Parts: sequence; structure tokens; C-alpha cells
Amino acid sequence: MISTMFDSSKPVLSAVASIMLMQTVANELIPRELLNFVQSGLSHLFCQSPTRFTVVVEEFQGMRRNHVFEAAEAYLGTKATVSVERVKAGKSEDHKKLEFNIDRNEEVSDVFEGISVKWKLICIQVDKSRIRSYSDDSSAVSEIRSYELTFHKKHKNKIFDSYLPYVIEIANQMKQGNMAIKIRSNNEYDDYEYKYVWNHEPVKFNHPMSFNTLAIDEGLQRDIMNDLDKFVSAREFYRRTGKAWKRGYLLYGPPGTGKSSLIAAMANYLNYDIYDLDLTNVEDNKSLKQLILDIPNRSILVIEDIDCNINLQNREEEKEVNGDNKVTLSGLLNAVDGLWSCCGEEHIIVFTTNHKDRLDPALLRPGRMDKHIHLSYCNFSAFKKLVINYLCITEHELFEKIEQLLGQVQVTPAEIAEELTKDCDATECLQDLIESLQAKKMIKEEMIE
Repeated sequence: MISTMFDSSKPVLSAVASIMLMQTVANELIPRELLNFVQSGLSHLFCQSPTRFTVVVEEFQGMRRNHVFEAAEAYLGTKATVSVERVKAGKSEDHKKLEFNIDRNEEVSDVFEGISVKWKLICIQVDKSRIRSYSDDSSAVSEIRSYELTFHKKHKNKIFDSYLPYVIEIANQMKQGNMAIKIRSNNEYDDYEYKYVWNHEPVKFNHPMSFNTLAIDEGLQRDIMNDLDKFVSAREFYRRTGKAWKRGYLLYGPPGTGKSSLIAAMANYLNYDIYDLDLTNVEDNKSLKQLILDIPNRSILVIEDIDCNINLQNREEEKEVNGDNKVTLSGLLNAVDGLWSCCGEEHIIVFTTNHKDRLDPALLRPGRMDKHIHLSYCNFSAFKKLVINYLCITEHELFEKIEQLLGQVQVTPAEIAEELTKDCDATECLQDLIESLQAKKMIKEEMIE
């Protein structure tokens, strides 16, 4: 019997030995902190209330950051300052404002359409030296982070279908609003692909121009701002009508009337990055299409002086295009308004020219240049903006004389600005401006005679 009992226990002893061996191997190969994390997670899973449901949002998916984690981090930062007692603050060079995040193991409550939820940041400390043998990244993080989102399980579908997409959308809006504007151009040559591409290191766009300081007619300014507001809020309209979510603007008028300044004001107003496209650095239509496809959402594509930087005046002459200029008008039209134009969203395309009459009518039609904005010579409304900017005054006894002269001569805002920077004294500046305007008036009268 003893022998029999001993013999029957062999499988049990073998299993115990195997488990002990596996535990020893696990302790040797897997960091203790990671084992504790797994054990605590399993314990939490089996001890959880049957009425509660928890979604775990880990920081990484493989080697890449989890976009849902990033969205939760940004979204909860807005809640943390009012619902918890301890927050983390930070700011990067690319951001305009401070960012706040909840600290490890802190909980944040939220309510969405009457549903109460709780977020908790879980951080498990891990020794870097024990991680490096399993990773080629010498800068491996020293902790494993995740968010736990807990709610009543009867709301699971609502959380998945509505709440989490809402969190991501709000986080995207916050990110766009807090990011410093960048400007890129296609002047960087790729030696591997043998073509010009968007420069990989964008330049921070520090242009101070805004609609508050832009020297254009007040009525025109209101019209432009209203048009931009309608565009950015019209996502559903564009989807319902089957149109690509983009809008084209043509800015035309004499040099010095503020076309570049208006582009800067638009970018600052919308917080859109600028992509300045130089058509002379584009080899062919294929490269042009790829450059436009590489522009991300919420961006302004700018093509300045389109009438003179490349020959795009006449589609009938495209067959005669020489080897030095392989970008054609039809290629440009297809890139901005063809089938491929719907591959990006919330794009604004701005063309500028000093001579609108030189452009092919096909380029001017709606869908390519939806809104034509004539920036003309300085009127009294634009002049008042300039004196506020340069002289910090809103009224002066010489204004009446200047308003009269502006109705009689053609002068650009750039010329007015030049006069206003000559002297520090406001009266002297305005007197010099009057003399300059009177001289222009005299020249005009002599030419008529």
C-alpha cells in the first residue's frame, strides 16, 4: 500500500516540481515589479464588483504610444485642477500654455450625459537596469503607466460608442489650440528620392499679425472672419453634401496691400500650420500631388504670386511645356480639386496674385478659388487701424484732412506704415503723411493735364 501510494503520488510531485521550477525561472527573468503589477491586476479583476466595468488604457501599444492614452491625459488635465488636490504641471517649447496632468494613483470623477465615471492613473515603478536586457532602447521608461476607466457595466455601449470618442475629440481640439503654429516650405532636397520635399524641421511661425492689427477695411475683415468661422464649423455640411472639406481663397491686388499679412492673420486666427508651396521647386505633377497629400489636416496651403512663379496661364499650351517645367495647369487643378483632394480634411488653400486677369478662368472657378478677396489701396478705415498700431491713438485733429486726401490718391497700407514710422511724435508723423499724400495728388493732377 505504501508503495502504491508512493507510486500514485509521482504525478503530483512532478507537477509541484514543475511549478516550482517555473516560478524560479519567472523570478529570475521577469522584474519583480512587473510580476507584482500582473498579480495586482489579476487580483483586481477577480475581486471586482459584478456591477462595475473597467477599461484599461495602457500608455503603449507595442512600441508606439497609445493615442487613447494621450487623449485621456490631455482631457483629464482640464478636470484635474478642480477635482484633485495634487497635479503635475509642464510646458514644452511647441506649446503656448501650461499643461496639467493628474499625478500617479490619483482619481478623477467625470459625468457624461448623466453617466458617472472614474479615471485613475496607475503607475508601476520598474528598474531600468532590469528592462534594458529586453529592450534595445537605452532610454526605456522607469514606470509602466495606464489609466483605469471604471463605470457601471450597463453603460458599456454608451461609453464605447460615445464617451471615449468624445474624450478623443476634445483632446484633439485642445491639442490644436495649444500647439504653436509652424511654417514649412518645399525647399529641402531629398537625396534618396531625388526631389524636393517639405522640410522635416518646421520653423516656428512667430508672425504677430492678427485681425485686431490687420490694416484692411472693417467690413471686409468681418466678412473674412465670418467665412472662416463657417468653414471650420461645417464638417457635417461637407460630409452631407459629398464635398471635400476644403476652401480656396484668391487674394489679389497691388503689391503692398497686405496679402501676406492677411495669410498670417488667418493662420493665427485658426491656429493652422502654414505650408508654403514654391512651384518652381516641384519637378512634375506626380511630385506636386504627393506634396499636397502630405499636408496634414487643419493646415493652410499657400501658393504666392501664382501668375508669375510658373507658367500656368493657358491649358492649350500644355503640350508645349518644356523639360524645365513639367508642372502643368491641369496637374495643379487635379491636385487641389480632383479625386485626391478629398484625402485630407479642413484644408484652406490660398493663392495670391498681383494680376488676377492673367490667370486661366479654370483656376478661378468655385472649388478651386471659392472666395476672391480684393485687397486694394488704403482707405480711411484701414488707416485708423494703422495709426492705432503705430501711434497708439484713435483720434486726431489731422484725421479729417487725411481722410479727404485718401479719397483722392492711391496709396498702399505699406506706404502709409512707412510714413508712420519716421517720427515718434504723432503730430509730426501725421503732418509728414499729409505732405506725402499732397505730393502724390499733385503728381496725379500733372499727369492728367
